[in-house]
Formats: sequence, structure tokens, C-alpha cells
Amino acid sequence: MPAQPGPIDELHGLDVAGLRAQLPGWTTPKVIRGLAAQWPMVAAAQQSPAAAATYLKGFDHGQMPVTATTAPPHEHGRVFYDADMRGFNFRREQVPLKVVLNTLLKYATDPAPPSIYVASTTLDSFLPGFNQANPLDLGVADPLTSIWIGNRSRIAAHQDVPDNLAVVAAGRRRVTLFPPEQVGNLYVGPLDFTPAGQAVSLVDFAAPDLARFPRFADALAQGRVAELAPGDAVFIPSLWWHHMEGLDAFNVLVNTWWRPVPAWMDSPMNALMLAILALRDLPPAQRAHWQALFDHYVFQAGDHTSRHVPAHAQGVLGPLDADSAARVREVLQRRLQR
Repeated sequence: MPAQPGPIDELHGLDVAGLRAQLPGWTTPKVIRGLAAQWPMVAAAQQSPAAAATYLKGFDHGQMPVTATTAPPHEHGRVFYDADMRGFNFRREQVPLKVVLNTLLKYATDPAPPSIYVASTTLDSFLPGFNQANPLDLGVADPLTSIWIGNRSRIAAHQDVPDNLAVVAAGRRRVTLFPPEQVGNLYVGPLDFTPAGQAVSLVDFAAPDLARFPRFADALAQGRVAELAPGDAVFIPSLWWHHMEGLDAFNVLVNTWWRPVPAWMDSPMNALMLAILALRDLPPAQRAHWQALFDHYVFQAGDHTSRHVPAHAQGVLGPLDADSAARVREVLQRRLQR
């Protein structure tokens, strides 16, 4: 029997003001019990799924359809690839949000319903006023708040570049987290052919095949898990792997995403993809040479990297800002268009 994940560190009695004060120093996951317990959305959800759906409908302007992901009952909520990984086990369709909510209620008592899942949907665009009625001011720059609505679901372990605070607004959730360095033990699938934009673990957490994925046992030993009730929140730091499960027939999750860096910075994933293209298949000795350059200019960069160069001549070695970043981007675009 492999080792099981330990608990995520928990905080109790922390209000939003206290969270704002502590959040900038966090680099590991935290569960904040009852953070959003006073939300009207949470109060509606505690009455019934129907009350929660009615509450959401009150913010729906009905002018834009949402993207609903559906999968047949035999997938048991797993949003994943198909059997030979040439496609996926679900389909997507554009439907009004009210139709999604009514369909979820229709299947709420069905023991084997189809999976219905509205993934990351921007709140201000689709449910204007929800954020104001259910406030969570984290004091972070340029936050993006989104909502996830569905029935029982299993979202394969993946990672996101932004930091993330996820609030359970209806139903119960189980979240299983792994440090970024567990990437080699999670058996991650393709980077450029993914179910929802992020590379995912190929391990079925409900029935892990340790003969096929033996190192997953090592990942489990380093994992952390928590079950969240309505009003609870979890902080997921950048690049921590997270496996998300909706445990009830009606689930709502509200995420706030942010990056504590200037808006002009590109996603590091772009650099990873380009490094695979340009570096991965070099002869080993050349890869080692490039590793030394990356250490010098990126991973161990500091004042020593450029202080011997006059400030006016440093170019990309000097401090970057929005203008200089735009010039670098233009150079890269020209070089890639060959």
C-alpha cells in the first residue's frame, strides 16, 4: 500500500484583512477554513442546489453562452483523453448558463448522470455584480476571477503559472497538491495537446496503475490533500500540481488568479517550449554549455552579470521595463519568423 498524501496546512479564523497581510509571504499551500462563509452565494448553496442555481441566475445577463464540457456517465466525471490519446473523452458546446444550471438540477438525484462542467469562466464578463456581492479583496495586482460550475468531476493533476486562491462556493471539493519538483513522478502528458490548455498527469487518481506508473507512489508520499466545504478556500502557489475533485451533484468554485510580477513579463511556459525546440536535442556537451549560460544569465543572475558593462550598453542584461520588453519581443518575433 503506497503512502498517502498528508494534510495541507490549515488556518482557522482568518478574515480577509488578515489574509491580505499574510498572503505575500506564502510559498506553500494553505487551507483557509471559512474564509468566505459570509458570502450570500455560500448561504444560498447551504440551503439547496436549487437556491444556489437561482442565486447565480440573478447575475446572468444571458447575452453570451458559456462553454460547457460534457462526458458520458461511464467516465465517472473524469475529464481526460480518449483511450488512445488521439482525442478526448468529452465534448464542448456553447449553451446559455441558465440551461447548464437547469440541467445540473435535473440530474441532481441521478445516480449515474453525464458529467457537466463549465470550466474557468470570467466572472465579470458572464456574471457581472457577483464579485461585488461576494467580495474577496486580496490586495493583489491585476487579479482575474473566474467561476467553475458542474456536478461530480475529476480534473487531472495540472499546474498553473499564476498563484491561485480557490473558494468553494457550493458543494464539496477534494484537492490534492504536489510540489513542482514532483513533475517526474506524476507522468505528465503532452505539453502541446492537452484537455484544457495545461499539461496533465496521466495517472487516474481514483485507480492508480502503479505497474504502469510506479513512481506515482513517490509523488503520493510528497502530496498534500484536503476536503473543502462551502466557504473554505485553498491557496495554490504557482506551479504546484493540483488534482481537483467535485464531490457533490452541484459544485461551484470561484478562483482568483494573479502573478506578483509586472504585466509585461511573458509566461515562462513560452521559454520552456522554445528551450525544447532549441536545446533539448543538442549533443550532451553542448547542452551542458548552454546550461552554464542559463545559470549565468537567468537562474543565478545578479549584479555580477552585467556590472562590467556600461549601463547605456547593457541591453537585455540591464533592468527590463515594458518598453525594453517590447523591443525584446520584437526581436524574438523576427528571429522566429524564418
